[in-house]
Amino acid sequence: MVMSTLSLLEPRRCILQNLGIIPYEVAWERQRSLVNQRLQDPSLDDTLLLLEHPPVYTLGTGANTKFIKFDPQQSPILVHRVERGGEVTYHCPGQLVGYPILNLRYYQQDLHWYLRQLEEVIIQILNDYHLPGKRIPGLTGVWVNNYKVAAIGIKVKRWMTMHGFSINVCPDLEGFKQIIPCGIDTKPVGSLQQFLPEITVEEIQQKVAQKFSQVFQVQYISMID
Repeated sequence: MVMSTLSLLEPRRCILQNLGIIPYEVAWERQRSLVNQRLQDPSLDDTLLLLEHPPVYTLGTGANTKFIKFDPQQSPILVHRVERGGEVTYHCPGQLVGYPILNLRYYQQDLHWYLRQLEEVIIQILNDYHLPGKRIPGLTGVWVNNYKVAAIGIKVKRWMTMHGFSINVCPDLEGFKQIIPCGIDTKPVGSLQQFLPEITVEEIQQKVAQKFSQVFQVQYISMID
């Protein structure tokens, strides 16, 4: 892995926050606040938010509503258009979401590199369970046996990241049937539970923290539950 000169000097400090299940709007506002603070003061430490959301649909900035199979105005489930890239996706309990707030000036100022590193975190977790996590050329995310188990959608402002990744650990996948997830109708969405029946969000949360630290070479300075 090629790292920037700054990264080679010492590990970046990172605050790890395990937030449990919180509304999408609350996490969204927290991300924006963290990003704005760091744009004003780049010396602030990076942050990794790990959490779950109540059922919610989100669309990226340029997402096409043709990938939604229902009327968003009549939906009992909240629908948000947000500033990340990508098409429509679904969040719900049982899906672990990670929102890294990183200053890429201390890593690599390369969005493709950043996306591949997020995928690498997930692939390394799957390797620990002897699951064949795969990338698909031209697409973003991670697949196991042709099932998409992890999605990624990011926003970067002046090299400060927000939004991030989601891993389907043991969610109810019914909500995905109301959309064409990420605009891909040729590959089904799956979960780790299909391959690991006893898996829990708590277990994967610990794995994410561990692998994220290794892949991005960060040192956690505090863990806030």
